[in-house]
Amino acid sequence: MKKVLIALDYGPTAQKVAEAGFEFAKSLNAHVTLIHVIADPLYYSSTAYSPIMGFDGYMGIGIFQPDIIVGIRNASEDFLNKTKMHLGDETIQTMVIEGDAAMSILEAAKTLHATTIIMGTHSQKWLEAIVMGSVTAKVLNDASVPLFIIPTKQQA
Repeated sequence: MKKVLIALDYGPTAQKVAEAGFEFAKSLNAHVTLIHVIADPLYYSSTAYSPIMGFDGYMGIGIFQPDIIVGIRNASEDFLNKTKMHLGDETIQTMVIEGDAAMSILEAAKTLHATTIIMGTHSQKWLEAIVMGSVTAKVLNDASVPLFIIPTKQQA
């Protein structure tokens, strides 16, 4: 059975990645798993991202809460469930993992025996790209299955 892993972040382009990835998976008659990786709690305290697909749970999470990871995990599960509802397929599985984003995606693909990984890529600020590198590029370098990359850069 074909299995597609769709990696989503909270960026405003996540809906585009979810929809395009889901359409691709349907064309293959593949089973879909949506994944979100909790990599850095500071990411969730940013107000740079707008709520997407009706999800706004992360906006209320304060960085100094002692149980921030529990709150982030709950918000992430809610985000993936709402994405699943938006896509309209109850057979979609969801997964929230904590750790390095690229390594966690690769490990999940291996564990699930995914036949394809789907991710979005967007331009980052140059300093971010130098310091952190691109998660998509890291997955591409180490993936043992095909990677379907959805460009999400905003058109000028």
